[in-house]
Amino acid sequence: MADKQTPEPNSSILEIAAYVPGKSKATGATKIHKLSSNETPLGASPRVQEAIRNTLEELELYPEGSSLVLREAIASVHGLNADNILCGNGSDELLGLLSRTYLSQGDEAIYSEHGFLVYKIEILASGATPVVVKEKNLTVDVDAVLAAITPRTKMVFLANPNNPTGTYLPSSELRRLHDGLPKHVILVLDAAYAEYVRKNDFEAGIEMVSANENVVMTRTFSKIYGLAGLRIGWIYAPLKIIDALNRVRGPFNVNAVAIAAGAAAVADKKHIEDAIDHNLIWLEKVTQGLTKIGLDVTPSVGNFVLITFPQDGVHTAAKANDYLLSKGFILRAVGGYGFPNSLRMTIGGDEANEGVIAALKDFMGRS
Repeated sequence: MADKQTPEPNSSILEIAAYVPGKSKATGATKIHKLSSNETPLGASPRVQEAIRNTLEELELYPEGSSLVLREAIASVHGLNADNILCGNGSDELLGLLSRTYLSQGDEAIYSEHGFLVYKIEILASGATPVVVKEKNLTVDVDAVLAAITPRTKMVFLANPNNPTGTYLPSSELRRLHDGLPKHVILVLDAAYAEYVRKNDFEAGIEMVSANENVVMTRTFSKIYGLAGLRIGWIYAPLKIIDALNRVRGPFNVNAVAIAAGAAAVADKKHIEDAIDHNLIWLEKVTQGLTKIGLDVTPSVGNFVLITFPQDGVHTAAKANDYLLSKGFILRAVGGYGFPNSLRMTIGGDEANEGVIAALKDFMGRS
């Protein structure tokens, strides 16, 4: 065997297409409205600022290694045992820890065709094989997932609600999915947008985790809490899984500023309620406004909408995106999610939402 001239990564790594985040800049516009990353327009709780200021006086010290203050704050709000919670550098880190801990070469992990792109990245990074299943009406198809189970299946990733479609799997279907899984297969419920959902048949997964040994739920502080810049996520899982994850997570994986900010944010119920109310009002207004001008808007329960453009070759998503950028509105192109003629719009502030509706109305009127 000839000597290799340079170091080479594991073969599965080269199959990964690097994650591309939403744009944050637009040239030529005097004012920018960033609606590409599902960030809250209300910002972080005022309590967060005070918590951060207090932490800045001790930056020379390592944070408490288990994020105990943050775990206890989360546990208090949700009525959980803090020992069943593990915090991370965003929920992305936790998805990676799960994959690295439970997947290896020869294993398979399932996700839906329009699911979060990070699932495939983490599956491949662990050396396992990603298995994609078709959706039905832009929603996870439970029967298709169950049909894809093989003796090699070790994990099923499910974003509920899903991004970028905004659709969700009701509790009855969620439980039917779990009931059909072998006991050794972990069901990962990614509930990044759960706080926004106001449907009676929705559940984020807390009860399912509490009652089973093969269900975990991940959550994030990047959306409704307005702390995307601090990168905080958490997972609620059986103690056996928490123990395994703690063995591989990095020491001090959540910084001191993030711990203090997260604990303050999760306790500010009024700020969260304000964010929910704003989203409910504008989710309906944006959906109706865009539908009236001839665009297809997928019904969403999150803080974003998927907008699909006509197949007329004139009013395409790409052209609409360019037009919106020229006006200072940054939406998310979602071709990587299987929607080449769609854009995803975050529900922003009043001015941003009204501006997008007006700009797209003008765009659709052009020929």
